[in-house]
Amino acid sequence: MIRIARESGEDETSPPVDLGARVRELRKARGWTLEQAAGQAGLARSTLSKIENGQMSPTYDALKKLAVGLEISVPQLFTPPAAEKINGRMAVTKSGDGSAKATTTYEHELLGDTLRKKQMLPYRARIRARSMEEFDGWVRHDGEEFLYVLTGVITLFTEFYEPVELRRGDSAYYDATMGHNVVSTSAEDATILWVTSLV
Repeated sequence: MIRIARESGEDETSPPVDLGARVRELRKARGWTLEQAAGQAGLARSTLSKIENGQMSPTYDALKKLAVGLEISVPQLFTPPAAEKINGRMAVTKSGDGSAKATTTYEHELLGDTLRKKQMLPYRARIRARSMEEFDGWVRHDGEEFLYVLTGVITLFTEFYEPVELRRGDSAYYDATMGHNVVSTSAEDATILWVTSLV
């Protein structure tokens, strides 16, 4: 079995890469037979079979052919697959079922609240504030923020820009470390979808 020692500086507790198993894994991930992979790499089927079974050490020229045939770089032949990640998470929030968080100026409904370790915080907000005087200074925090107007009309005030009026269907994306506040300017309280990045 051909094993490739890791370069100095890498975690020495990790096992060395089994080149044969790695090549077989890459081939099967593409759905190729030995014949197909050998043809792609310009190698004899018997040569590829011996490499996969650890019965021969390929020359650098053979490694280059393998890499080209598999459409990867030579170093990738010796790079183990990334650790398995949980990538099937999902949270569904039915209308009106979000977690309510009210302040004097906004009424938030947190969406996807059951999902932990999120990269962003989505919420629906009813804008109660009618003037800047209702705020105790600017709201500011780390990350970036996106808002999308669902109903009504709002004015978005920011620290470094002129106030901007936004209506249903309008949106804004901004740096949340910049001071910002939102007020309703329509007869009814406006509602917006707000998404904040978590950094």
